[in-house]
Amino acid sequence: MPRFQWEAVNAEGRVLRGTREAESARALRATLIEEQLTPTAITPALDAPSRLSWTKLSAQNVSLVTRQLATLTMSGLPLHQALLAVVEQVDDKETKSMMTALAREVFSGENFSLALAHYPRTFPKLYRGLVEAGVESGLLPQVLERLADYLDARLALKQKFVAALIYPALITIIAIAVVIVLLTYVMPQVISVYEHSRQTLPALTRGLIASSHFLRATGVYWLILGVAAGFGSLYVYRKPEVAARVHRFLLAVPGLGKLIQSLETARFASTLAILVGSGAPLLRGLTTAADVLRLTPIRAAVQNAVVHVREGVALHRALKESGVFPPILIHLVANGETTGKLSEMLTRSAETLERDSERRLAWITALIQPVLIVLMGGLVLLLVMAILMPIVSMNQLIR
Repeated sequence: MPRFQWEAVNAEGRVLRGTREAESARALRATLIEEQLTPTAITPALDAPSRLSWTKLSAQNVSLVTRQLATLTMSGLPLHQALLAVVEQVDDKETKSMMTALAREVFSGENFSLALAHYPRTFPKLYRGLVEAGVESGLLPQVLERLADYLDARLALKQKFVAALIYPALITIIAIAVVIVLLTYVMPQVISVYEHSRQTLPALTRGLIASSHFLRATGVYWLILGVAAGFGSLYVYRKPEVAARVHRFLLAVPGLGKLIQSLETARFASTLAILVGSGAPLLRGLTTAADVLRLTPIRAAVQNAVVHVREGVALHRALKESGVFPPILIHLVANGETTGKLSEMLTRSAETLERDSERRLAWITALIQPVLIVLMGGLVLLLVMAILMPIVSMNQLIR
């Protein structure tokens, strides 16, 4: 039988709380009324927050509950009641459990940002920092609305990139699968036919036969080696100096480097925009925005900018000295500092950089797709020629 946490008011106006088993929340409400109590809140009882702290909700669910919380709190509903309303609205079991736990913690008097800190995998430092700024400034509904817009924009951009990369990835997987099937399944059957003939096989066919023998004999070892290399690369990549070298190399790759730079600077600009727009001090906003960046050179540039801004240097000058930020960002930040509309200019620069990254991605995928098709066709052509050339030679000898 499920357990529920309840809160009720007795005839003397005293608030009582407790935990009780019942068939449903409605049944428990009826029981409390029979006991001359007026129920004010009934929520499912959960285990300790530590159990849910390992849970990570999807980006879609986090964006959804943030938007719902923004709408409900904007209408004047208290935060804990808004959280309970979200619990009734969502369908996902994990999301419902986490929102119920948050409602219980907020109702017990805990600060909302501290309650969110119990679930760091779902609510990262940026999310908690914005909520804390909203609570301190009394503008939590507006901050939640801006945060929901930010999450929706990040999610939409991610979906566009995934959709653009699905086709090239699918072609690559199919090409590899075709080559493996031909070398491990088709070629052994063809070899058995050629072994009974005494003709000299073409060099292309002999090379394919040797490749087939080699792949069949060592395929398992190559698979083990690939898995070991993958885990080894991840282990080495965790070292800061190795990650920094990889990031510098990626930024230097023609085409790809500009794409990654646009994405990362757009992330920085949109994050700083929502922080500054929510009332956070500039230095605090820069520090928090640096934490969400993934590329080491750009993160280091923002951290250096924090030092310069603390010394009194203007933000656009501090960013320009690093040499890693696009000129459009520098000029819009300078304009924002001059006009007092820094948050608006940062948002505009983020939108511009995101459009630029989408254009670059479209160009790269348009170039990759025909190249992959040609490579796949070339590999299949070589394999087919290696199989058919001996057959053609045998037919000519018979004639």
